[in-house]
Amino acid sequence: MSKFDPYEHLKIIKNQDGTLTRLMKIPQLPATGDVDLLPGQTVVSKDITLDATKNTWVRIFRPVKIPSNDNKIARLPLVIYFHAGGWINFQVSDRVNHETMNKLAFEVPVIAVAVNYRLAPETRLPGQYDDAMDALNWVKKQATDPNGEPWITEYVDFSRVFLYGTSCGANIVLHTALRVINQDISPLTIAGIILCEPFIGGKKRTRSELKMAADLLFPLPVIDLLWELALPNGTDRDHRFCNPLADQQVKKKMEKLGRCLVIGFGGDPLIDRQQELVQMMVMQGVVVEARFDDVGFHGIEIVDPKRADAILSFVKEFIL
Repeated sequence: MSKFDPYEHLKIIKNQDGTLTRLMKIPQLPATGDVDLLPGQTVVSKDITLDATKNTWVRIFRPVKIPSNDNKIARLPLVIYFHAGGWINFQVSDRVNHETMNKLAFEVPVIAVAVNYRLAPETRLPGQYDDAMDALNWVKKQATDPNGEPWITEYVDFSRVFLYGTSCGANIVLHTALRVINQDISPLTIAGIILCEPFIGGKKRTRSELKMAADLLFPLPVIDLLWELALPNGTDRDHRFCNPLADQQVKKKMEKLGRCLVIGFGGDPLIDRQQELVQMMVMQGVVVEARFDDVGFHGIEIVDPKRADAILSFVKEFIL
């Protein structure tokens, strides 16, 4: 039996300079722009540079039809979204991410800002958290600038800002929400955070990790490698970026988190950690809504449209 190779599983090659060659070819979709709508188009999108020196950018999604009350345009909640990809892969222009944001913007409805943060190992943590703060500060700047991005200034209810992330994106959301506690982001108010299948870890194995060590999609050697590629050099999986449950300062700060939605699946090796995270939050007095399903696995929403729709309905209910 050949030895399992996590690099091969992830379709990546590690180069001598520490960068990765990514072999997975993922279909991309361009932003629509806000002119020349196609028949039946429900959402428009545009790309805006966040920080040219870091090559970070955001894609904004806006429903074509904005609800109105008394002939006044209703202001919509804003969702700032961070995609999955194990720290090393994907971007917001990938078909699956673009279409997920289209559905979210149309069906809730919301204005969505999907953040194209830097990837590891070329940028290690906390670079991704810095990119998240850049995105939040960019939205804050639009909110206070009369010449700001019109899709933000004209349509967003700044008292209803939600941070939403999937897998490593959920990790980014958790750590960004903890950072924001000590910062003045007015006029923005974080009305809630959404953690879908949060990617957290630790050196000591949990029961679910051991039980699903050879999981077809997300086996332990792959999980370990992703952390090795993402964490700051010289740290291990008990660093707070990976294991927030082991850090007393993080635990203390958690009591200041607002509302939180956590979504997870029983076939995810990380399920025990996710449930432990919920327990810790509850103990700290956080208002947590936990949606755990015994059936399903890490990233199921990518291949199962019914699960993707179920996640969207949880998110919609939480936002509204």
